[in-house]
Amino acid sequence: MLPHQSQALLDAITRTLAPLAGEVPLPAITLEQPKDPSHGDVACTAALACAKALKKNPREVAQAVVDGLKADAAVAGLIASMDIAGPGFINFRIAPAARQAVVREVLDNATFGSGRMHAGKHVMVEFVSANPTGPLHVGHTRQAAIGDVLCNLLANQGAQVTREFYYNDAGNQIANLALSVQARLKGLTPESPGWPADGYAGGYIIDIANDFSAKKTVSASDGEAVTASGDIEDLEGIRRFAVTYLRREQDGDLQAFGLKFDVFYLESSLYNDGRVEETVARLKAGGMTYEQDGALFLRTTGIDAGERQDDKDRVMKKREGGYTYFVPDVAYHWRKWERGFAKVINVQGTDHFGTIPRVRAGLQGLDVGIPKNYPDYVLHSMVKVMRGGEEVKVSKRKGGYVTMSDLIEWVGRDAVRYFMVSRKADSEFVFDLDLALAKSDENPVYYIQYAHARICSVAAKVLAEKGIGEADVLHTDLSPLTAPKELQLMAKLAEFGPMLESAAANHAPHTLAHWLKDCAAAFHGAYNAERVLVDDEPTMRARLALYAATRRVLARGLGILGMSAPDRMDREETEPAAAAAV
Repeated sequence: MLPHQSQALLDAITRTLAPLAGEVPLPAITLEQPKDPSHGDVACTAALACAKALKKNPREVAQAVVDGLKADAAVAGLIASMDIAGPGFINFRIAPAARQAVVREVLDNATFGSGRMHAGKHVMVEFVSANPTGPLHVGHTRQAAIGDVLCNLLANQGAQVTREFYYNDAGNQIANLALSVQARLKGLTPESPGWPADGYAGGYIIDIANDFSAKKTVSASDGEAVTASGDIEDLEGIRRFAVTYLRREQDGDLQAFGLKFDVFYLESSLYNDGRVEETVARLKAGGMTYEQDGALFLRTTGIDAGERQDDKDRVMKKREGGYTYFVPDVAYHWRKWERGFAKVINVQGTDHFGTIPRVRAGLQGLDVGIPKNYPDYVLHSMVKVMRGGEEVKVSKRKGGYVTMSDLIEWVGRDAVRYFMVSRKADSEFVFDLDLALAKSDENPVYYIQYAHARICSVAAKVLAEKGIGEADVLHTDLSPLTAPKELQLMAKLAEFGPMLESAAANHAPHTLAHWLKDCAAAFHGAYNAERVLVDDEPTMRARLALYAATRRVLARGLGILGMSAPDRMDREETEPAAAAAV
């Protein structure tokens, strides 16, 4: 049912209960989808829920509801039949005309499926945020897909979304990057004495060293160009050049992935503008810190940080000097709050699980009015890449890991995007390269895109053969759409808007990926069961309208995933069934 149809039915049920209830408060009434389709299209447990408050038998209450609905003109065209089952369940079958209404809504509404849940809200989603110490790997790729689709889902619900990339361009990892490039400039290899203990050994370090020696100029998308001095002893120059070089490489990968960020925020800026020191000073002034064994601690166990509490106090500043990594994170999120983002979502790996209570505790310790559970987190598990039944090994330190650009080159951007969001974020995920390349119904990417291409091909063929204009199809009579598979497809289309709202509310892009596969299956089922090219022209036109609506919804869903909706595919060109079965 469409959302407004569901609400109309709920309102009618409430009206039927009002005379029975009088002044007695009743529990909330909801509709459910029966597990067994033979029981009906939707069910209501209102009679069971209200019977105790009304001091009546549930079946008696159910009968009163059914009698009231039969006399309610507001639902006369909505319900085909009502049955009372068991102790008081009410099962409804939706009238065909009510099912068919979704086709008209899709065809008349270019923004079908959009919602207003986050209307007027400014939301920041921070994701990828890779250290500029090497190319983006498969973990970053999963994060990029989840983050970008989540942004699209929030925007679909009316939010003004800011995509932000936080560059960790300060700390030991950056120092090790500079030392690694310097070592290469000196002719050292990872096997040589004197190679940095925590150095980076990937082949990209050689490329950076060669370009630095050649005094080349590099620039990232949001920064000034950096020209290499070529001086082997210029460690700070090497650092700046190497960071910018790798940021440029990451920019290229993100562009190939179809991803554009609104803001690139540098960790180093938090030190340069004094925000880290200001954060520490404020925590000290509020009595939230103490010194022990030469180190500075934050009293995280004594701070109410919402749903998760830390299990011990945390070191802020090490005895040998230097802040631990969560301190600039606290400073950064304080800055986010000051920038006006009341809702912030961080998409990070599950290895950041322990960071959550520390950052939230630090923000509460600042006492600046930030909510306890700020920010929100979506944590994702890492990815295992398989080819030919064997794992493609990942080893970041040695530089032999699978990169984002590798995946895009091997299977294409669409497949990478779909598979990376096809599982719940915190579930383990195996990326099967062979499946992603398969041109078969087993590959969900191919299966969904083929449904879209099939509709385009069939519509073009029928419209051309019959000399029918597309406008005639879009405004045709829909009453012939009564076949079981057609009704199932229309029921699936009606789920689109509520599904998108749920996916945004639960920060669950995988919901959309699963739904698109189910929608494609519903279309293929209807198409295989009912011919389009039939002698009865009203039926033919109605089916073309249903498929046009399906194509639009598939295209919208694929667009939210950042994928293409092709008009033609190889199978369309090689399989005669697409033309013969119409």
